[in-house]
Amino acid sequence: MLIPVLLFLLGLLFLIKGGDWFVDGATGIARRFRIPEIIVGATVVSIGTTLPEVMVSATSAVMGHGEIAYGNAIGSVICNTALIAALTLAILPGKVDRKSFRTPVIFFFIAAAFYILNAYLFGGFARWSGIVLLSIFAVYMILTVRQGLAGAGNDLPAADEEEEREKPIESVRARALWLDLVLLVVGAALIAVGADLLVDNGTKIAAALGVPESVIALTFVALGTSLPELVTAITSLAKGHGALSLGNVVGANLFNLVLVSGMSITLNPFELPAGKTVAGMNASLVVDVPVMLIVMWIMTIPALITGRMRRWQGISLLMIYAAFCVFQFIG
Repeated sequence: MLIPVLLFLLGLLFLIKGGDWFVDGATGIARRFRIPEIIVGATVVSIGTTLPEVMVSATSAVMGHGEIAYGNAIGSVICNTALIAALTLAILPGKVDRKSFRTPVIFFFIAAAFYILNAYLFGGFARWSGIVLLSIFAVYMILTVRQGLAGAGNDLPAADEEEEREKPIESVRARALWLDLVLLVVGAALIAVGADLLVDNGTKIAAALGVPESVIALTFVALGTSLPELVTAITSLAKGHGALSLGNVVGANLFNLVLVSGMSITLNPFELPAGKTVAGMNASLVVDVPVMLIVMWIMTIPALITGRMRRWQGISLLMIYAAFCVFQFIG
């Protein structure tokens, strides 16, 4: 029991320090090249914090456990939005760069529509579906990087242009580019290892304490792969980078559908998992998928219309997540 506890604490330390270094490296690169933080959050940071989902889902698919890959993708989107982004909005709501925010949101709903089409109409996912999802991921990355490079710094207010122009120079003198890259890579590695240690040893501790397996699966396993996004969000908030946190969540949600699911389906296609039912229908189609769409709509659409995130969005999302968890327990 002592060893799992020590490894659990080590995993927590890795997550905290890894998140700190990861955000420092990402924001340092953003300042250096004058790339909007939300672009960095929606690409580099999102890929790094989605690594646990990729590893868990790909391994599960190869081993023939398609239900884990499917549930991980849907559940992670709900958790990222209704828990992680909700905390960010409830604590630090603010303005949103609609131009930068629009691209990942549009791509998410396109990918979600394709994902839902497979689930509702075909009842499963063929290999060609995985290839299409990976293709969407590739197109998104190309367009987002091009958008970030072309529009970097163009939206700065005129009064702040001179001050912002000096920031990359000061950053270069204070910290070399290679050090920012090292912080980014090492931070991502620590986050991935920390999440793995926390999930594995947390599960062992819970089992030793007699916690039911269903509770272990819902908390440690389902939420475990979203710990990197949570740590990155908290670290970003502490450092005043709310835009980076929200960009990371939206990007991670998109990657859960196109990268995580795309990789899993391509490696080993699977049918829609048959779990519990609601009114004789698959609960995933009646509850999980609709909740995924609802929480993403609440987080993104008002922001695209008004250009601001509001505290009511965060509170509403947290209430939905609490109700969703209660449904999972009582079901």
